[in-house]
Amino acid sequence: MNRKRVVIIVILLLMIAGAGFGYWRMGNSAKESAYATVPVSRGNVRQVVASTGTLQAVVTVLVGSQVSGTIEKLYVDFNSKVKAGQAVAQINQDKFKAAVDQAWANLTAAQSSLAKARVTVADAERTLKRNKELKTRDLVAQSELDAAQTAYDAAVAQFEVNRAQVSQAQAALNQVRVDLDNTVIRSPVDGIVISRNIDVGQTVAASLQAPTLFTIANDLSKMEVHTSVDEADVGNVWETQEVTFTVDAFPTRRFRGKVSQVRNAPSMVQNVVTYNAVVRIDNKELLLKPGMTANVQFLVSQKEDVLSIPNMAIRFKPPEEKNEAQELLRKEQSRTAPRPGARRTSRSGGGGGGEARRLREVRIYLLRDAKAQAVDVQLGISDGSKTEVISGDLKENDPVIIGMASGAQSQTGVANPFQPSGPRFFGFR
Repeated sequence: MNRKRVVIIVILLLMIAGAGFGYWRMGNSAKESAYATVPVSRGNVRQVVASTGTLQAVVTVLVGSQVSGTIEKLYVDFNSKVKAGQAVAQINQDKFKAAVDQAWANLTAAQSSLAKARVTVADAERTLKRNKELKTRDLVAQSELDAAQTAYDAAVAQFEVNRAQVSQAQAALNQVRVDLDNTVIRSPVDGIVISRNIDVGQTVAASLQAPTLFTIANDLSKMEVHTSVDEADVGNVWETQEVTFTVDAFPTRRFRGKVSQVRNAPSMVQNVVTYNAVVRIDNKELLLKPGMTANVQFLVSQKEDVLSIPNMAIRFKPPEEKNEAQELLRKEQSRTAPRPGARRTSRSGGGGGGEARRLREVRIYLLRDAKAQAVDVQLGISDGSKTEVISGDLKENDPVIIGMASGAQSQTGVANPFQPSGPRFFGFR
């Protein structure tokens, strides 16, 4: 009998404890907020224009060959430091030396012909002078005097021809000497060899365009980043603007530079218009290499120690207001829908500016007394994830609503936004 009484008492105690736990749980559930919130924060906000670009040397020289032939010697390799005028390669000189010898022989022959013509002129001049003296004494006929004059004139003409041939032979000799000098390929600038496109034994054919044998960067301690800026963002990029960027080789390091040019020539790729912005940077540590991809951020504006809210808070709208707005939108669309056969009219202009003005003053919602309270605020710059608050009835650490809590979503029939088949947060625009 006592045992049965103990069992009954235990069962009653368990029932009382369960009822108490249920009451406590219901009370806590009632106190849980239906909204997801984050506190208003204070800190720095940076508005930037993001782009990608390629690192390049400020001055890059393509070294080629002006003569054709076979590469006989290489004096430099990749990453070699060179001085202006330093030999970097040499083409086989045999045929060029032979051409110099041939041109020298031609010059010697032309000079000999000139000397012979000079003697002929002197002889013809003496004959003409003698015949003129004899003619004054009527010792020679007029025809002999005329023949002497003709011979002299012909000798003088031949002398001029031979003198021109000497000049021509001298020019030919100078040309082949230049070609011989060009067989030694020299660096035109001080710099570093960043590319070598030839090997010993390779044949170089210099025709209308000199082939590129070496690429020499003038000074890698100063480099440039060439970026493509979208036409919608080019108004926020200007010369001397501060820029930061990262490269994949040093992902934790942030490099700095300044915009040196915003070029006016547009570039269109797949109907997208971009403009080239050139950023000058210091590379004293020589960490950056030509061809690296840079993730660039152009600093448009920066505010320090200001209130900011997440951009999700700007897009949030309570479910009841969202439903009312959707109903009003449907009524407006049905009222303004064109009748069959009616002519449609359109207005242009003013949309962009009005939208920009509306985005500056928005309504957000704070959680006060477990309810969503609307607060009108004026917004400043944004970094893409949070936006500066210029004015409004809120302060640091105030809970700003960014969406519906998961429990409230299930009660209102809205699924979790992270489920694959479910809709997005209820109440977002």
